[in-house]
Amino acid sequence: MPNRRALLRSTSCGFGYLALNALCSAQTKATPAEASLSPKRTPLPARAKRVIFLCMPGGPAHLDTFDYKPQSGKKEHPGSVFEFSQHGASGLWVSELFPEVAKHVDKLCVLNGMHADTGNHAQSFLQLHTGEKLRRRPSIGSWVTYGLGTENQNLPGFISLNAHESTVASSAFLPTIYGGTSIGVSGEDMSKATIANVAGSHLSDQVKRSQLNLIQAMNRDHLASRQDDPQLESVIASMELGFRMQSVAPDLLDISNEPAEVLERYRVGKKISVGTCRPSDFGRQCLLARRFAEAGVRFIEVTHNGWDQHKNHRRDLRANCESTDAPIAALLEDLDQRGLLEDTLVVWGGEFGRPGLKPGDKKDETGHNAKGFTFWLAGGGVKAGLAHGRTDDTGARAVEGKVHFRDLHATILHLLGLEHDKLSFHHQGRLHRLTGPLGGAVVKEILT
Repeated sequence: MPNRRALLRSTSCGFGYLALNALCSAQTKATPAEASLSPKRTPLPARAKRVIFLCMPGGPAHLDTFDYKPQSGKKEHPGSVFEFSQHGASGLWVSELFPEVAKHVDKLCVLNGMHADTGNHAQSFLQLHTGEKLRRRPSIGSWVTYGLGTENQNLPGFISLNAHESTVASSAFLPTIYGGTSIGVSGEDMSKATIANVAGSHLSDQVKRSQLNLIQAMNRDHLASRQDDPQLESVIASMELGFRMQSVAPDLLDISNEPAEVLERYRVGKKISVGTCRPSDFGRQCLLARRFAEAGVRFIEVTHNGWDQHKNHRRDLRANCESTDAPIAALLEDLDQRGLLEDTLVVWGGEFGRPGLKPGDKKDETGHNAKGFTFWLAGGGVKAGLAHGRTDDTGARAVEGKVHFRDLHATILHLLGLEHDKLSFHHQGRLHRLTGPLGGAVVKEILT
């Protein structure tokens, strides 16, 4: 006569085993040490402990934001239709569209020589996140978590807020536990966003713990029959993490205890929707990013969608900048005042830039430009108040201090204490790296 566990295993829970098998078989095997979120020692001195990536999908217009191109010579060339001025002790140029960020310009390291391989949105966005523009590969957040683990064992190492592409949170062939945990989707009201299957339940913690113990006991029985299968161990560990998150994550997502002054600075709940721009509660995302950083999450990606502005460029760009300006400034201010900016690397940018408009251009239309555009970094071991690199006089292409996405990735990993050419994973017969076979170069000129 079979006991209860054997009966459950052989009947209804058989489907659970099939699902577990599917989760594991879709992945490449890892060593036991690889399938763990435990903090890992870095091979290099780490200047940063965590990353907050402020992702602007669609291609922010560099010439209208942080890459000032004054008219020179007799022939008028494309530039910005918005006013620029110098700010801070550094005298960096910032567009009128970012008046609040301009107050923190002495914290920024502006990379005006960025370039990428393609001007197609999907491919360049994929390359920005994974290093490759055509194939499914782990996102940079997954690589960072794989290399470093997490500082809080009750939270994921990688959290993605309001991403509009699955690419952002994908661990691909890395163990499942290094994948990003997504919160919110494109266009969603972030005030209602939760972590799937974590927040809310009619069951008590004791009952949920008992249920998980039964499931995990069967999973471990299954593991015993599959020797040396760390990927299965990774899935089991993910289930445990999911349970632990239930006691921590809901409180982090609840910002009702934040002072009114903080909510006002972040513009929480003040959504701006103009033309084709989606309503955005970007301030809530930035505030959550600060809270997750304080809680020990290793990589936090914050997304503000809708920068793909071809027509009505002036109107829609102004709306996007207005949505993001004050929240970004509040995030930089809070990180600095709380002593977090020193070891938090903040990254801002999108998959490429845009050509400039002539002041008299009545069409108000822009295109794509992957040959030259702007990112900026702050904190985490980069020089502050610095403009590195340059595009030509028309902003069409990077000509000095050129930084490819592979170089950006190599620099981010270096600041975190990781060696980009040695952080690798064996998959389908060869070693894979974030910076790929072509490699990248650490941009040493911007390091403190």
